[in-house]
Amino acid sequence: MRRSVLSEALTAIALLAPAARSQPAVTRENGQWVRTFRGTVAAAPRLRINAHGPVTLEGGVARELSYIVKVGVRARTAEQARRLLEKYAVRAESRGEWLVLTMPGGAATSTAVLRAPRLKTVEISTTDGAVEANGIDGSLKVDSLADQLRADRIHGDCRLVTGGGAIHVGLVEGSLHCATGAGHITVGTVRGEAVMQTNGGDITAMQVGGAVTAETAGGTVRIQSADGPVNAVNGGGPIIIGKASGIVTARNMAGPVQVGAAAGVRCESRTGGIRLSNITGSMSVSTAMGSILATLLGGTLADSFLATGNGDITVMIPSNVGVRIRAENEMADTLRRIISDFRELQVRRQGTQIVAEGPVNGGGPLLQISATAGTIFIKRQ
Repeated sequence: MRRSVLSEALTAIALLAPAARSQPAVTRENGQWVRTFRGTVAAAPRLRINAHGPVTLEGGVARELSYIVKVGVRARTAEQARRLLEKYAVRAESRGEWLVLTMPGGAATSTAVLRAPRLKTVEISTTDGAVEANGIDGSLKVDSLADQLRADRIHGDCRLVTGGGAIHVGLVEGSLHCATGAGHITVGTVRGEAVMQTNGGDITAMQVGGAVTAETAGGTVRIQSADGPVNAVNGGGPIIIGKASGIVTARNMAGPVQVGAAAGVRCESRTGGIRLSNITGSMSVSTAMGSILATLLGGTLADSFLATGNGDITVMIPSNVGVRIRAENEMADTLRRIISDFRELQVRRQGTQIVAEGPVNGGGPLLQISATAGTIFIKRQ
């Protein structure tokens, strides 16, 4: 045991030796006195970085890990700064498959730029500052108390968390989980599932190969393509889903919802219109205030329900889609509160409602349509 501890200590000292011997000069930059540390460390498959400022890491571009770390302090004179900076150094420790790199903190700030060989795992934590990590062969995990995060060419799972700041993601071959206290989230391509959460800001994802969860307290949620179900929650702003192979579940406090194509829709909105196209499965859609436009698509259409408290409902039915309609409108001032292109549907007054019921295109799953105010349009596509 003593020999193992001594061996690790000697390894750490050997790794630190280049920084200790160099005694870099003190320079003045952006209102701080700065000392720049440069060094190289033997490669390890797993890397952990403990930082106290911005970090930029590029993986798969070198045989050894090289670093440039700028450590800054505030002082009245260069001599005072020199005495303060003598206390700080970059610390590197080898722990089996892990290389642990620790930057100075406390009264000092540090900015690190690293170039690394191929890495199986990377973990980065910083008390403050932007982080950018690219070209990781395996998984990436980043935690920052504040500032933006960037990641690209991650060939495993990716987890990005910041207390506040934008998150930008290029390509992730595995799954993605990202969260920010406040800021936009933009994602290019994720091969697995994606979870994206922000307390305020837009969420945009171009292509996700699995299930999607997108939650924002306010902003625009835009998912272009998902090879799985989508769960979108918005405290205020549009929800726009281009295409989803699974069921889209959307909850919106204030804003419109638009789905270009999906295997089914579950949607609740307090205020805002809802526009649905190419829906092959069940629909359960309601809005307290706003119009609904739904275009059906043949295939596995199931029993569905559309309702609005204040607005029109328009349903487009292709000739190859058979459904059974049950439409009800609380506004009974005129029979034209329900307008149908299908002779099979007879519009009539029933008590305080206007109703229309019957099979369309030979009948099929039940489609219930309910409006409190406005007009129901049942159109042939």
